[in-house]
Amino acid sequence: MRLRNGIRLSAAGIMLLLATGFAWKKGQNTAPSRKPNIVIVLADQWNAQSLGYAGNADVKTPNLDRLAQSSVVLTTAVSSMPVCSPARASLLTGQYPLTHGVFYNDRPLRNEALTLAEIYKDAGYATGYIGKWHINGQANYEKQFAARNRAVPRDRRQGFDYWKAREVTHDYNSSFYFDENDVRHEWPGYDAFPQTDSAVSFIDRNKTNPFLLVLSWGPPHDPYQTAPEAYRKMYDPATLKLRPNVPDSLQARARKDLAGYYAHCTALDKSFGDLVAALQKAGVEENTILLFTSDHGDMLYSQGKVRKQKPWDESILVPFLMHYPAGLGKSKRILPVPFSNVDILPTLLGITNIRIPETVEGTNYAALLAGKQKPTGEEASLIQVPVPFHENNFLNGGKEYRGIRTKQYTYVRDLKGPWLLYDNAKDPYQQTNLIGSPAYAAVQAKLEKKLRQKLAEAKDRFLTADAYMKQWNYRYDGKDSLRVSGL
Repeated sequence: MRLRNGIRLSAAGIMLLLATGFAWKKGQNTAPSRKPNIVIVLADQWNAQSLGYAGNADVKTPNLDRLAQSSVVLTTAVSSMPVCSPARASLLTGQYPLTHGVFYNDRPLRNEALTLAEIYKDAGYATGYIGKWHINGQANYEKQFAARNRAVPRDRRQGFDYWKAREVTHDYNSSFYFDENDVRHEWPGYDAFPQTDSAVSFIDRNKTNPFLLVLSWGPPHDPYQTAPEAYRKMYDPATLKLRPNVPDSLQARARKDLAGYYAHCTALDKSFGDLVAALQKAGVEENTILLFTSDHGDMLYSQGKVRKQKPWDESILVPFLMHYPAGLGKSKRILPVPFSNVDILPTLLGITNIRIPETVEGTNYAALLAGKQKPTGEEASLIQVPVPFHENNFLNGGKEYRGIRTKQYTYVRDLKGPWLLYDNAKDPYQQTNLIGSPAYAAVQAKLEKKLRQKLAEAKDRFLTADAYMKQWNYRYDGKDSLRVSGL
C-alpha cells in the first residue's frame, strides 16, 4: 500500500498503521486522498442527557439527532475536571489539570504547553478558533476575572492563527470578540449565530487545504433565559419532564431553568445544522472529522445541586459525537466506553496518523472508535477536583475529591475516605449510595484499586487544595480559601 509521501507499506506495516488507530470505511481500499480536516464544536455546560438522540423527548435537537445516525456516539464521555478552564486546557493538551496547571478557573495555560493547534499546524494544517477561550487567565497579582474582557495576545493563542475569540462572556446578546490583530468587534445578535457564520467563512476559505477549526459556543451555560425569543417560546416549563433525582422543593425552579436551557440547546442545534450544511456545500464533509462535545455538564437541580464541579453524572457526562465518513463510515455506532476529554487529543492524533507526543497523558482510542478493537471492559475515566472554587467553594459545600467513572460504576473518594459508589446500570439517577454496602464490598475494593491505578498514571498524589495552590503559586479568589468552622 502506498501512502501520500510515496512510501510503500508491507503487510506488517499495514498492521502497524491500524494499531495506531487509523481506519477507513468499509469497502475502501485506500486512505483518504488528503489529510482529513478537523472541526471541533465545543458547547459550554451542555450535559449528556439534554439531546434528542440521547433519549430526551422534550428537547428539540433535530440536526444533532440526524448526525448521530451516521456517527460514533460515546454515551459515557467524561469531563475529567468538570469546570470550564480545566476542561478546555485538558482538551487542548491531552493532559490532566494537575499536569498542565489549570485546575482553577482563570489561571493561564502556560506557553510551554504543547497543544492541539501547535501539533496540527506543524503538520500543515490551517488553524482557527472562534468563540469562548477561557485559558489565557490572569496574573497572580490581578483581581478576580481581570482578564475576561481583554484581548488574548498572539503568543497566548496556543497555535491558532484565524482568531475570532474572547476570553469569557455569558452575555450572549451583547457580545464582542477580538480578531487576529487585537481589534475589537461586536457579534450581532445572539452570538452563537454569527460565530457559526464565521466558522462557515473559515471552511470556505480553507476547503482546498487541511484545516483544524474549534467553534466554541458560550451557551447553554447560564443565564438560561437569554436564548432568542423564538426558541424560548418552544418550551413550556409546566410540560417538561424532570429527572427523578430533582427534589420536590426545587421542581418549579428546575422547570423554569430547564425550559431556558433547552431553548439555548435548540438555538445551538440550528447553528450546528448550518455548520454541517456548510461542510457539505464545500464538498469536504466526507473527509472532515466533525466532533461535537462540551466542556462539562450541568446539574440543573439533580441531587439538589446546580451547575458543575460535582461528581454526579449530570455534571461529569457530556455529549460526544464523532462524524468522519471517510474514516469511520456512515453507520451509527454507540460506544458506552468511558472516554475523557484528556483522551480527545491522542485519539485525534491516532485517527490522523500523527505521532502522539510524550507530553500527552490521555489514551488513544482511535482503533476502538474505528471498530478495529473491542472494549476490554476495564476502561475507566478519572474524575478530579483538586481545588473546589467560586460557586463550589468550601463555604458552599465544595471539597477536594477524586473518582472514576466506568461503564457501570461511579466511585469517589474525598480526603476522609470513600464517599460515593453508584451502580449506574441499576441506579441510573444515582439515588442510592452503596459505600460500605456488604453486597458491593468486592466491587468497592476493585474500584478502589482502579482509582489508585489511575491516580498513579496521572501522577496525582491527592493532596489538599492548599498544597496545590502553594505548589503552583496561585492565589485564591475572593472567599474560596475559607472553610466552614469545624470541618
